[in-house]
Amino acid sequence: MNDRTHDIDVINGLIETTLDSSDGYSEAADHAKNPMIADLFRRWAAERSRVVAELRTCVRGLGGTPEDDGTVLASAHRVFMDMRSHMSRDDKGVVEEIERGEDHIKSKFEDALKDEKLGPEARSAVQAAYTSVRAGHDEMSELKHSYEKV
Repeated sequence: MNDRTHDIDVINGLIETTLDSSDGYSEAADHAKNPMIADLFRRWAAERSRVVAELRTCVRGLGGTPEDDGTVLASAHRVFMDMRSHMSRDDKGVVEEIERGEDHIKSKFEDALKDEKLGPEARSAVQAAYTSVRAGHDEMSELKHSYEKV
């Protein structure tokens, strides 16, 4: 038997992490010096907002109240990213921080997908969101590695 409370808790945790990611991308876009990088970050912020909306729909469908705020830890990370970006002469530091955040969100979604208690409806929503998360992770990883080659 599936425990909807568990499913709601797991998805709400992913909503928090995804909100953090969207906020991180928005913050990074504000600090990026290259307009193309800033546009890329804004697109990913919007994509993460779309994922949040889908996860919230799932939580409501399970009878829960969706999370509407990110985590305190992410706020602290954004402050660090803000300081680091001011010290950086180019976008490399911002990209490195974004990629580090991408490792974190990807790991959170992978942990949720390994959760054997997760019900089919929740698992389907997490898997759909993970497709987007993995694409963002992979793109930021490629971007980070392109800076390393320069």
